[in-house]
Amino acid sequence: MRLPSCVAVSFLFLFACNSSEKEQRKLAASSSWDEILAEARGSELNFIMWQGDPLINAYIAEYIKPKLKELYGIEMNVLSGQGNMVVNAIMAEMEAGRETSEIDMMWINGETFYQLRQIDGLYGPFTADLPNAILIDWDNPFISFDFQQPVDGYECPWGNVQLALICDTLRTPVIPENLTELQNYLRQNPGKFTIGTDFTGMTFLKGLMCALAGNRRALDGPFTIEKYRSLSEPMWKWLKENKSYFWKQGKTFPSSVSQMHALFSSGELHFTMSNNDSEVQNKILQGTLPPASRAWVPVEGSIRNSHYLGIAARSPHIAAAKVAVNFMISPEAQLKKMDPAVWGDGTVLSIAKLDTSWQQAFSKHCISENGLNHSEIEAFAIMEPDPQYMIRLFEDFRSIIVEGD
Repeated sequence: MRLPSCVAVSFLFLFACNSSEKEQRKLAASSSWDEILAEARGSELNFIMWQGDPLINAYIAEYIKPKLKELYGIEMNVLSGQGNMVVNAIMAEMEAGRETSEIDMMWINGETFYQLRQIDGLYGPFTADLPNAILIDWDNPFISFDFQQPVDGYECPWGNVQLALICDTLRTPVIPENLTELQNYLRQNPGKFTIGTDFTGMTFLKGLMCALAGNRRALDGPFTIEKYRSLSEPMWKWLKENKSYFWKQGKTFPSSVSQMHALFSSGELHFTMSNNDSEVQNKILQGTLPPASRAWVPVEGSIRNSHYLGIAARSPHIAAAKVAVNFMISPEAQLKKMDPAVWGDGTVLSIAKLDTSWQQAFSKHCISENGLNHSEIEAFAIMEPDPQYMIRLFEDFRSIIVEGD
């Protein structure tokens, strides 16, 4: 079949553009760092991320974006999105036959990483190309494994955190240090405790499963339905037995951490929680949490994980994405991010690999004002399980607890 001349020209133009973009991606994979820097200059980069925290948003908008423009001539556009939204957007582009993606970089971890790997949605391996990657603490399994999946160069560690419970020591001077004491507290103070239906709430439930099993490593290894049922059954039983002592008698649950923080600050709740063990400090500085708020980790342990930066497999700006990721894991950017007044996010760098001046700078933020030492609470850390646990928990918590009797 002969194409009309105008269609043929358009087809050849698109083919040429697509071929050119393919060549650019190949070039970015084989170039030296100097060549990557040159290729990146003048690029416009689309970065998709969760935008639910004003301090994190400010860190990107007021620090990362200007630095990328100043140092490398890269213009970063920030798009709002997370989890399934990212996966669905990339799948839609693939199904539509689009050669290039509108997404260049993304902030991901866990089940999103798993799902993107299943559909070949991530570019990589690429971390070995980044000069600053040699400073990452790759020996730490909480950094080199994402929900027990080896990173394998398809995402770059960006921050490391551990779930912590938070109380106001003026209201709760004796902190319940274990599950038994927490249960006693919520029964003596009905309506003052709850669990969110969001990522943080489900992360708490994974720690609860391990606590009730009496083993921090209970969730290690591949997901099986038999193992999930065995470990989740005691947890559903515990939740059902205590549900009537929850906020609103367990008839409704907060949908987000920000809602829980607001209920906690007003005194309606005596506890809130955060996936970031240092978040309590920046929320106190923002005035979101009361000044006497304190975070702690139960003796049974809590989930510790890292969050990552990925590059879309069909990004037309691979070189620029690599340069951006490399800067975002630099000692300068990691130290800035670790400051509680900025974000309070734990670093993924190995402090021992840094020179003395950087080590001294990082040591100022190693111990938070509310008493948590990020390195010390790792002794109570539970490794994130297979991502399928999180997927099942979202579904089952809604059907068994939220909608159940």
